[in-house]
Amino acid sequence: MHPARAPAPAAARGGLALYELYRAASRAAVPAVLLWKRLQGLEHPTRWLERLGRPSAARPRPGSPLVWFHAVSLGEGMAALQVVRHCACLHPGLPVLLTTTTLSSFEVIKDLLPDGVIYQFAPLDCPDAIDSFIGYWKPSLVLLMESELWPNLIMSATAKGIAVALLNASMSLKSFNRWSVPLGLPLVTLMLSKLSLVAPLSIHVIRIAVGDVNVGENEVNKINDLPQQFSNRPLWMAASIHRGEEQVILRVHEELIKMYPTLLLILVPRHPQDCKKFSLALKKQEVNFVLRSTKEVVSSGTGVYMVDTLGELRMLYRVTSVAVIGGSFLPGLAGHNISEAAAAGCAVVTGPHVGHFYHMLLDMWQINPLAVKQVAGEFEHLQTLKELLGDAETLGACQRAAKDAFSIMSHGVVNRVWNLVCRFAIDF
Repeated sequence: MHPARAPAPAAARGGLALYELYRAASRAAVPAVLLWKRLQGLEHPTRWLERLGRPSAARPRPGSPLVWFHAVSLGEGMAALQVVRHCACLHPGLPVLLTTTTLSSFEVIKDLLPDGVIYQFAPLDCPDAIDSFIGYWKPSLVLLMESELWPNLIMSATAKGIAVALLNASMSLKSFNRWSVPLGLPLVTLMLSKLSLVAPLSIHVIRIAVGDVNVGENEVNKINDLPQQFSNRPLWMAASIHRGEEQVILRVHEELIKMYPTLLLILVPRHPQDCKKFSLALKKQEVNFVLRSTKEVVSSGTGVYMVDTLGELRMLYRVTSVAVIGGSFLPGLAGHNISEAAAAGCAVVTGPHVGHFYHMLLDMWQINPLAVKQVAGEFEHLQTLKELLGDAETLGACQRAAKDAFSIMSHGVVNRVWNLVCRFAIDF
């Protein structure tokens, strides 16, 4: 965790030259990019102008400091939400702005924000949109989540004397390879040199605290009827499942049913638009299933309960004792956050491809080796689930280990990160 260093003069010159090229290219490309995204239904139908830096809300307390949190998708937004809550609690009069870029993150996060926190769609990373956005909101501090390195945003903000910090910093192998090419390295070096603070993932895993968000009464009411519908049947959940992984999950479930004929699978696609493909796979295998969005009652003949809604995963973890985390069973995938499942007291299972989340697994294993079960392939996956479903003592031990590991790791992490932000970047 450290302030960034200035690049060498030659690297700085190369980075500046590349930045000018990027700046010109981004200005030319934005109209076409925005039009394409609107035609694809990837932008909000009435709030797309926010992507050009045009506000849809008033800036509170003009002239006062404002903190801008920026995340891209739902996962980063939920991680940012923890620090947003902490900031709003410590500084109740401080204007706070949160931006994300995806519709799915908007649909979920807008209902979870503390009172007084403003939500906007993030401006596209082109000079005009960024300058318009910054000129209107006038932030004192910009907090970027994970690997959000946007050249125009970083260069424009720091040129105006605004502190920029990168929290929960991480970089996938794909991003690393992209930025490591000769044309990318000088530019990323320049951007990193402008940051006031870089808090790496390996030191402070803010995402581990995501699972510690209190589940509100309204959310609990949404699942009150599920335990009754499930009728004390044995069940397991496969969460954040990507295309292709459903085949692995369904093959394992088919084998498990031979041992547990009443077994129910809660299947949660990573992307709701994949539900159609998953439904076809279930029909092909003649598996009876219901969709959560239809509110159809689960019967004794239902084999799969498919969750085609957004923002309900963390509360659904509370109705299962076993959670298999997807995004980890096929090469090229890089895992997903396991903290929500651990916080809910699930026995946690993940596949071999977990990317930078491996650091989280290592930390949890150091606390208790039973905290996470990582399986090498489909056979081991099946054997692990047989053990968990068939041995109540082992299941209970894994559930307790996961919850205890989460509790130990999450204790005080957001507070420590916020203290670092205040120390390195801004003094309120």
